Amino acid sequence: MSNLLARIVALVIATIIAGPVLAQQGGGRTRYILAASWQPAVCQTNQRKAECAHQGGERYDATNFSLHGLWPMRKDYCGVSEDLRSADKDGSWRDLPAVTLSQAGKAALDKAMPGTQSGLERHEWLKHGTCTNMSADDYFGTAVRLVDELNGSAVRDLFAANIGKMLSAEQIKAAFDKSFGPGASDRVKMSCRRAGNSRVISELTIGLSEDATTDAQAGLGDLIQAAGRTQFGCNEGMVDAAGF
Repeated sequence: MSNLLARIVALVIATIIAGPVLAQQGGGRTRYILAASWQPAVCQTNQRKAECAHQGGERYDATNFSLHGLWPMRKDYCGVSEDLRSADKDGSWRDLPAVTLSQAGKAALDKAMPGTQSGLERHEWLKHGTCTNMSADDYFGTAVRLVDELNGSAVRDLFAANIGKMLSAEQIKAAFDKSFGPGASDRVKMSCRRAGNSRVISELTIGLSEDATTDAQAGLGDLIQAAGRTQFGCNEGMVDAAGF
């Protein structure tokens, strides 16, 4: 075999061997989504919701991300009857069965998820939590822990320091990479809403790996890094202030 042919064969073999490694380095698969809302923006277009009735700048959700949900990919309503599915889809969430939580778990969830005032946790449990093989306490406890980690990051600090101002995708992506490692921002999508003459940032949906519900010690950064990539979505928006 000539030296040239030998080199070509060696290169092909090396490429075949390295392929899975390079694919893994490029990101894994997204198994869960952590949805974190910016509550003042949500309330701009949902002013009749109970949690929006008395929103003010002194509330926790005025300067921190709120928990919307923790969603398994491509699975919902696991083992839920058709009657409950229909009731959930009708949107009357306060009429759904109450979610049984410990006192500490309920207190933590009420702080992280202002939507509990309108039954959001009942909807989230029926549609998403039932597909995680977790108890309600463990499911919501995991979701609260992850959104708390987001609120302890440079991402939340960036939002809190720019209330009433515009933020670009580049600024937010840089904050994600600073907090959760280079490339973390490639696993995040930002959603914006029109509120009057402004476009406000309403939600961040963050891709997570399958360890989100199986490893209680997994940090948000590790879960993000092991997820698949996505498009960032909205390219800029205002960080809305509490109140209307």
